Amino acid sequence: MTQVPDITLNNGRTVPQLGFGVFQIDPAETAEAVSRALDVGYRHIDTAQMYQNEKGVGEGVRSSGLPREHLFVTSKLGNAAHRPDDARRAFEGTLAALDLGYVDLFLIHWPLPTMYDGGYVSTWRTLIEFAEDGRARSIGVSNFQVPHLQRIIAETGVVPAVNQIEVHPYFTNEEVRAFGRENGIVTEAWSPIAQGRVLDDEVVRRVADGVRRTPAQVVLRWHLQRGDVVFPKSVTPARMEENFALFDFSLDDQDMQALSHLNRGETGRSGPNPDEFDYVPD
Repeated sequence: MTQVPDITLNNGRTVPQLGFGVFQIDPAETAEAVSRALDVGYRHIDTAQMYQNEKGVGEGVRSSGLPREHLFVTSKLGNAAHRPDDARRAFEGTLAALDLGYVDLFLIHWPLPTMYDGGYVSTWRTLIEFAEDGRARSIGVSNFQVPHLQRIIAETGVVPAVNQIEVHPYFTNEEVRAFGRENGIVTEAWSPIAQGRVLDDEVVRRVADGVRRTPAQVVLRWHLQRGDVVFPKSVTPARMEENFALFDFSLDDQDMQALSHLNRGETGRSGPNPDEFDYVPD
């Protein structure tokens, strides 16, 4: 079976560089999708409280029969639970839903700087509690901009292990990635193919033709060679296997630069700007 490279986090733990994302997978279908992904070879599963499918992730992991220590499971704090006591209750809910004993990585899903009186530092302090008692082996953030990162580090002294942000060839998010590199924060890329928008790009197709791979494979390989963690999502078994087949080819410098030059800056975003996003589910 293909061995997925590990990336070492700033607390000495490791994370598989390629994972399986369950965003927008129906809760009723999640356990089966996770089981299939584990059969393919994925060992890193990424979920969130707001996805409402943590229970299915836990069921899929437990039914696999794989040793817990061989798997890496991430979840994220819901936007309605930023206040410390709410965050503590929500985290207990995640542990109960997953029923895996602990989470390998727990993230603040969005900074929500226009909400909770801008109190994401107190939320971060609460996640530090979860790391200190061992129920979260590592902690990090998601969708944090450079000023958000600077603030939580300055006020707590604790550097996130991970920042999960939107990254793809149309939005390379270099400022945030560079801050991560300089401060020992691993970047995880969500929306890695821009919700499919990049797959019909003529540059992407030319690169794919040159290495005899699919457009999705070359874009995912671009992420890996840049050093980021990536977790494509698909419930189709053939596509799961295709997205996993990334380690028997590589892109040369010219191809890497061609994909990076597709960057459109802020206009390339597929998702919301974290400085403004204020969605809280009912």
